[in-house]
Amino acid sequence: MSHDRGPDQPFEDVVEGLRREGLLEPPPSAGETDEVPEGTGRVTLSFSPAERSVRVPPGVSVFDAASWNGIAVDSTCGGHGTCRKCLVRLTRGTSPVTRHDRRTFTDDQLGEGWRLACLVRATHDLAVEVPPLVTRPKASTVGVGRQVILRPSVQKRYVELTEPTLADQRTDLQRLRDAVDDLTLEPDLHALRRLPKVLRESDFKVTAVVVDEVLIDVEPGDTSGHRHAIAYDLGTTTVVATLLDLETGTPVAVASILNKQQPFGGDVITRISATMMDPEALPRLTALARDTLAELAAEVCEEGGVDPAGVYEVALAGNATMTALLLGVDPEPLGVAPFIQVAADWPVLRASDLGLDLHPGARAVVFPALGAYVGGDIVAGMLASGLDRDKRVRLFVDVGTNCEIALTDGERIVTTAAPAGPAFEGGAIRCGMRAADGAIEVIRLDPTAEDPSAAVMLGVIGDVEPRGLCGSGLVDAVAELARVGLLDASGRFVPEEVAATTAPALADRLTTVRDGERVFVLHRTAPDAPAAQSVYLSQRDVRELQFAKAAISTGWTLLLEELGLEASEVQQVLLAGSFGSYLSPASAVRIGLVPKLSVLRIVSAGNVAGEGAKMVLLSARERAGADALLEEVAYVELSDRPDFNDRFVDQLAFPV
Repeated sequence: MSHDRGPDQPFEDVVEGLRREGLLEPPPSAGETDEVPEGTGRVTLSFSPAERSVRVPPGVSVFDAASWNGIAVDSTCGGHGTCRKCLVRLTRGTSPVTRHDRRTFTDDQLGEGWRLACLVRATHDLAVEVPPLVTRPKASTVGVGRQVILRPSVQKRYVELTEPTLADQRTDLQRLRDAVDDLTLEPDLHALRRLPKVLRESDFKVTAVVVDEVLIDVEPGDTSGHRHAIAYDLGTTTVVATLLDLETGTPVAVASILNKQQPFGGDVITRISATMMDPEALPRLTALARDTLAELAAEVCEEGGVDPAGVYEVALAGNATMTALLLGVDPEPLGVAPFIQVAADWPVLRASDLGLDLHPGARAVVFPALGAYVGGDIVAGMLASGLDRDKRVRLFVDVGTNCEIALTDGERIVTTAAPAGPAFEGGAIRCGMRAADGAIEVIRLDPTAEDPSAAVMLGVIGDVEPRGLCGSGLVDAVAELARVGLLDASGRFVPEEVAATTAPALADRLTTVRDGERVFVLHRTAPDAPAAQSVYLSQRDVRELQFAKAAISTGWTLLLEELGLEASEVQQVLLAGSFGSYLSPASAVRIGLVPKLSVLRIVSAGNVAGEGAKMVLLSARERAGADALLEEVAYVELSDRPDFNDRFVDQLAFPV
C-alpha cells in the first residue's frame, strides 16, 4: 500500500505552518530575485535514482519535499540541520552554501553540488541525486528467551457435522458449537457470513478457526495443521518481524527493515515534535509505521511460503511513542511533563486496524507499557528474560536512543528510562552511521606496534572499505583510546607530547580538522588523505558518548539505591536490543556504561522484545504474565529527582 503524496496535492497549509514555526525564511521582496517568489506558483524537483519528479511550493526544503513524497533521505534529527546526514547532490540548479555545508563537505564536494537536503530551499527547479538509504541495518533478530508451554490463543478444530433435516433444524452456528464443545464459540460477523456457504460447499466437513474463543472463520476441509502468527518488534530505528508456525512453535521466517518513519527524526522526541509542529505529521507517521509492518508481513510470508490469509494473529512490542504513532494516537502528552500515556494497556485489535492485509479476522495484541518511556518493548523483554522469575540480582539494560533500565533483587522490580540520545545509533557523531556495510563495529589499538599501519585493527561490517562508525564501534573506539592513554579520565584527548610518549605508534593519528577540533583518525582512504576526508573520532563525538553513558549509568545507580544494593552485588547484566547484541562487554565496563563486573556476568540478550512478542503468541499464559508485570513493577521517574543533574555530572568521567 502506497501513501506517497501526489504531485498536485496542496502543500500551502504545511508551508505556512512551517513558516509560523520559523522553519522557513520569509518570501523575498518583489524584484529582489528572478526565482519563483515563495508561496506562489510551483517549482519542480527531479529526484534520482528514484526517477521521480514532484512539484512543490517555493521555499520548501528538499528534505521535506522528498519525505512528503515517499523518497527516503537519511537523517537522525528530522530535518532540523543538526545531524548533517541528509547528504544530496544537486545535478541541475544550485543552492547557496551554508556554514553547515562548509563543515560537512570539502571544497571539491561543494563544487560538485553536494549539500545538506534540509538546508536547500526549493526556490527554483532542481535535479537532486539522493544516495541510497540503507533500509536493512544490521539488527539482532533473536534473543534470550524461555521455554514455554505451547498453547496459543489461535485454535483450530476439524469437525464433520451431520446435515440438517426437517427433524434437526438447529442453526448452523449451534450445530458447530455442539461439535466443538470444548470451546465457547462467539462468532464475528465475517465468520457468520461465510458459515452457510462453506458448510454446504464442503459437505459439512470444516475447520473452525478460533482466537481467544472468538470464531473468526470456518474453512472447508481439514486445515487444522496450518496456523501462523507474526511477532513484531517495533523499534524506533529498526523493525523486526518473525513468522511463527503455531503448530510446532518454531519460526518460519524472519526479516528486519529500517523504520520508515526515519525521515521524521532518529529518536522519539523529534517525531513527537514533528506532530506538534505540523498537524499533518501524525497521519503521515501512522501511515509510514503501517507501511513498515505491511512490507515485513509480505516479506516473511513470501519467504516462508505462507498465504497471508493463513496468519490469524500478530503481537507487537514497541515503546510507548512508536505504539501511539502506529495507532494514530496523539503522542504530545508523552513528550511534555508530566509525561502521560493515554492508556497503559490496549484492547485486542484487529490486524486490519494496523493496516495489515492478513486474515480478515486476524487479531492484534499490543504489549502494555509501564510508563511513557518504559514501553511495551521493555515489558516484552522482561517477560522473555524471566526477570520476575529469578531470585538473583539482575540488571536489564536496553541500550538505545531512549535507554530503558530494569533492576530486580529477586523480590522487587524497579525500572526507569534514561535519555541517552542518538549516539548509539550513529546519530550526532561526525562519521557516525547505522550498523550497515562499511560501518566500523570493532576496534583494537596497539600503542607499541612497530608498524604504525598495524596499530589500528578494525572490524568492518560486510568486510568492505570503512565508511563510518556505528554504535558498537564508537564505544570500542573510546574504550580503547582510554585504555592506551590517549583519552584522560575527563574524556579529553591528551596533548601531542604526551601521546608521543604514551602511544608512539598512534600519536600521528591525533590531529585537527578544518574547524580546529582535535580528532583521532581511524581509517584513511589514502595514505595522504586529510583527516577531514577520513573516518575519524572527534572530541565532540567523545562528549556525545559521555553524555549518553552518564545518563545510563546514573539511571542504574539510582535504581541500585532504590533497592538498597551495591553495584558489586549485581549477579548478571543483560544488554538488550540490537545495539546491546553487538556491544563489547569489556568496552562497556571500561567506559562505565555498566557496573564494573566480570565480563562473564554480562550477557548479550539480543532482541528480547521480539522474543517476548513470540512468547505471547505461543502461549496464552504468557500473555497473562505480561499483563501481570504492570502490577509487579514499580516505575521510577528520574526527571523529577532534585539530585539527578549532580549525579549525572558525577558519571561523566571514565572510570580509572
